[in-house]
Amino acid sequence: MARVVKVFRTLRNHWKKSTVAVCLLSYGGHWLYGKHCDSVLRREACLEARVFGQQLIGPQEHLKKATVILNPAACNRKANSLFEKNAAPLLHLAGMEIKIVKTDYEGQAKKLMELMDQTDILIIAGGDGTLQEETFSKIPIGFIPLGFSNSLSQSLHLVSDNKVQHITKATLSILKGVTVHLDVLQIQGEKEQPVFALSSLRWGAFRDVATKISKETINQDVLFTPQQWPQIHQASLSYMGPVPRPPDLPAEKPSRPNLLYRIHRRLKNYWNPPIEEPSKEPEPEQWENTEISTMELSVSTHNKNPVKRRVDDSMLITLEPESLTVGQFIKEGTKKAVDPTEPIENSLQLEASAACLNLPKEGAGFYDIDNEEYEAMSVEVRLLPRKLRFFCSEERKEQLAQAL
Repeated sequence: MARVVKVFRTLRNHWKKSTVAVCLLSYGGHWLYGKHCDSVLRREACLEARVFGQQLIGPQEHLKKATVILNPAACNRKANSLFEKNAAPLLHLAGMEIKIVKTDYEGQAKKLMELMDQTDILIIAGGDGTLQEETFSKIPIGFIPLGFSNSLSQSLHLVSDNKVQHITKATLSILKGVTVHLDVLQIQGEKEQPVFALSSLRWGAFRDVATKISKETINQDVLFTPQQWPQIHQASLSYMGPVPRPPDLPAEKPSRPNLLYRIHRRLKNYWNPPIEEPSKEPEPEQWENTEISTMELSVSTHNKNPVKRRVDDSMLITLEPESLTVGQFIKEGTKKAVDPTEPIENSLQLEASAACLNLPKEGAGFYDIDNEEYEAMSVEVRLLPRKLRFFCSEERKEQLAQAL
């Protein structure tokens, strides 16, 4: 008992040191517990991936080949370590033949894709910027979220605050083989190479504040130049309405008719050839022109919910109202930080299959295209409906279907 009293007396006399020691021990314990939980998640994912590797393949079949385009610069250059620890072991255990291509500079992924062939699966490991360089392919695409901005991942995988769980679940979804089709935006400036986006193009004050202006700068603008802030953006907009979506192709190809039926059909077509219908001239495109004055303009796809069936193929043009006070702007900007494409109250929304945005030659600022910054210029945006096929978590797909 005397020893216990002595310990408490020592702690009381050196309470500052004792407080620091308790804080360090608590932090260390929490850190070790987090590492243990991450190890458990990796072990469970490896056991699940090993099941795919134990499946037998026929003598005429070959191992699936996967090409991984890895952006080492993502997540403050931690992407390579995250991939090697959490994703690569699962792919190897599943019995895949993997080829890893690391990008060294912006735009290299697009050039590498032009040289690649004989691959069954394409895997993009990085953030939104790595996805943006992807060229179109008929092979399915897997996305392993390693960057800070992984907006597309919310449509493909269940959202998780745990980085290890997020990466392992995304990798397992590639092995399970469930896919969805996603729309693509083709953004082309005059005499410029096209840029492709899976999420949105943003231009306006909310985007500028979110990327460049700190809270201190906001206060200075409010105090010294209230008449110039928030800034109104003016431009000319031409757009073409949505187009009807063609019927979905059958999931399974119909069986081939027997030989006698095929011979009979060929003879019938030979003696009585079908009358060819005259080709119809395509109808001229119907464009609508308008002058816009808005706080922010965004052009976004419907990839937030790729499971939803739609009658028309379209992209969404959102024009935020220009009459916002500084207080309303800051309040709405906080919501925009969570979901940049979510419209605010009294915003104008248009559905279109193509749009032309003519900006002033000077002072246009910058665009955000899938969270990557580009110099703003006059561009044409066209929708490429259901252009790419991405691997999707089965749980996320069911969740999106229930939300309809």
